[in-house]
Formats: sequence, structure tokens, C-alpha cells
Amino acid sequence: MEFPDGIPPLLIEFALTVAFSFVVGLEFRRYQRTNQYKFHFGSTRTFVLIGLLGFILHAIDATHVLFGVGLFLLGGMLLIYYWRLSSEGMLSLFSVLLALLIYVTGPIVSIFPRWFLILFIVLLILILGEKPLIHRISDKLASEEIVTLAKFLVISGVILPLLPDEPIAPVMPVTYDKIWLAVIIVSGFSYLSYLVNTYFFKSRSLMITGVLGGLYSSTVATVVIGRRAHHLAEAAPFVSSALIMATAMMYIRLLIIILLFAPVAGQRLLAPFLAAILLSVCTVFALLRFKADSSQPSEVNIIEHPLELSTAIVFALSFMIFTSITQFVTSNYGGRGLNFLSIIVGFTDIDPFILSLLSGEFTVSDSAIVSAVILASGSNNLLKAIYAVVLARNRSVRAAAVWLIFLFTVSILYAFKINA
Repeated sequence: MEFPDGIPPLLIEFALTVAFSFVVGLEFRRYQRTNQYKFHFGSTRTFVLIGLLGFILHAIDATHVLFGVGLFLLGGMLLIYYWRLSSEGMLSLFSVLLALLIYVTGPIVSIFPRWFLILFIVLLILILGEKPLIHRISDKLASEEIVTLAKFLVISGVILPLLPDEPIAPVMPVTYDKIWLAVIIVSGFSYLSYLVNTYFFKSRSLMITGVLGGLYSSTVATVVIGRRAHHLAEAAPFVSSALIMATAMMYIRLLIIILLFAPVAGQRLLAPFLAAILLSVCTVFALLRFKADSSQPSEVNIIEHPLELSTAIVFALSFMIFTSITQFVTSNYGGRGLNFLSIIVGFTDIDPFILSLLSGEFTVSDSAIVSAVILASGSNNLLKAIYAVVLARNRSVRAAAVWLIFLFTVSILYAFKINA
């Protein structure tokens, strides 16, 4: 937030304090009237005066003793006000805490960057204006979700900083913290898809299943949709579209992960992956554009609860195993051996293999690593095509199977062109 030169900084801080205190006071007044509270203190002017009091006491005393005394006196008066409310059975501290936050607006204007000031005021306004939404979220939020969030904070904010940045062993050229960082990133995607699936899409269509399932695991999504498609021969456009969309989400997930882990490799994979995503989405639109007039079938939930400790351990072990195998293959067979390994790995879980490939230090070129990622994702598409055909056993997955085989073929040709 820039201001013209020549305006005294104190005047700017004064005006910002008055303006933001006034805005929050207006919203607080509306909040009180909307909820028809019988007892409330002051009005918009009261909030402006509280904000000015904090600003002036903070500005005239460099030791900030006067500011502390003012905070103590204001807190005492608010305690008397709260005691009056509690005698009427109103035990909420919301108004008291809001008044104290307005009192510190002046120091925030003077000390903190402007972006923090704006974020602070916007948060106060949202808390005042979105009370019904906050109550709905708290009512819908299951108690175990707080535990799940705590697990994610522990594995990302506590365990990761404690792990050393040194290789595990000569046969495993990857550091401890890189392994756990991979666990956090993959778990984060699973957690995101779980939250969206649980709290935003209670009624799940096949397309939503493909999108969210692909973000979680496109292979798992393909298996579940393929089984469901066994009884949906008449809904071929919807089934194939969901399967293709799951694969498009796989490419989006992989691209984001690769850009986070290895930006250089991610830039080289940007063009082929974006092409696969855009062509897949266009294919989905084409299938839905020429669909028959049939209702879209619903689908069951395929997103399991994330962040289980056993799942994290299995992923970390898979990561280390793939790192060891990749080290052996690249040391003895070079880039050609890595290509064949990538095709084989595509028939398993490709996430730990790709992340181990990007995190380790192997005796192959960057082009070989990029082609290995393309081959692994491509052969995984072939696996999904086989799953879809075998599980559905009808024409509903024909278009998706053809498209997945096409992606596999193009991946093979593109990868070997890189190595040529």
C-alpha cells in the first residue's frame, strides 16, 4: 500500500487506525442487531475511540508503559461488563476480546507491514459476518478431524525438522528428510482430496469420483469405477469420462509434486504433462457432448481416511526400496535399464518410485530421469486400461481403454525420442 510523498507517516497511521476501527465497528453493530442481543456496549463510535486510545497511548510513550496501563484499565472495564452479562446467563467473551483487538489496532498500524494490517482487519470482519457459516462448519466437523489435522501437523512440523539431511546408505542415495518430505507431500494430497470429498461432495457422481479419486490415486479410482461399470453398460460416456478424468488428475498431481521436489525436471515435464491433461479434458468434453440422454449414475465413496501411520510407514519403506533398486539398475545398466524398470514399476505404485528417482543422486542423465517418469506414468495408464476392461466386461469403458492405451503408446514414443 503506497501513499504520496510528503504526507506525514503519523497522519497516515492515524487515518488508517480510524478507518479500520470504524469499519469493524460498523460490522460489529450489524452483528449485534442481526442477532438481537439485548446487552451490548457502545456503538461504532465506541470502537473508533478504543482504536484511537490505543494508537495515541502507543505513539506518545516510547516505553509503551502508558499503552500497557490503558490496556489494563480497558480490560478492567470490560471485565465489569462481562460480569454484568454473566449475571444474565450470557457467558460469551466475544465482545470483550473484539474490543481488546481493536485497542491494539493502532500499534499494528505502526509496527506491522500493511499486508498484515489488512489481513488482521479482514479476519475480524469475516469472523463477525460469517457466524452462521462458522457454526455450520463446527457442527459438521467430526471430532476425529481435529485429531487428523494434529497428525498432519506432527508429521510435517515436528518430525521433518528433526530428520538429518544426510544419505541413508551408499546403496540408498537419498536423505532421511527427503524421504519424509515425500511422505508429507503425498499425504497432503490424500488429505486434501479427503476433505473435499467429505465436506463438499456428499452426493458423488461418477465424474466427481474420477476427479477426487484421481487426486488421491488414479489406479484405485479406476478399479472402483471399473467394478461399478459392470452394471452400467448403458452409461458409457459417463463411465469413460470418469476414468479419463481420473488419469488427467494423476498428471496434475504428479506435475505439482515434481515441481515441488525437482523444479528443473518439472519444467521439462511441463509440456508433455500439460498436453496429456488438456487432451484428456478435451476427450472428456467430447464424450459428454455426444452422450445419449441418460441420467448420470451415482458412485460410492472411494476416499479412505488419510494420514494413518501404517500408510506413511508403507510409503516410506516403498520409497527406500525403489531407491535401492534404482541405484542398482542405474549403476549396472545405465539409462536403458532405468527405462525398462520404469515400465515395470508402472504396474505398481508409481508415486514412491518417481519421488525416489527425483530425490536421489543417480549415475544417469537428467534426460534419462525425465524419460523414466514419462514411461512410469505411461505404463500405469496401460495397467488402468487393463483393470477397466477386465472389471467392467462391457462396452462402457471402451473409449477410456482406447484413450489410456493411446497415452501409453505416446509416452513410450516420447520417452525414447528424448533418449535418442
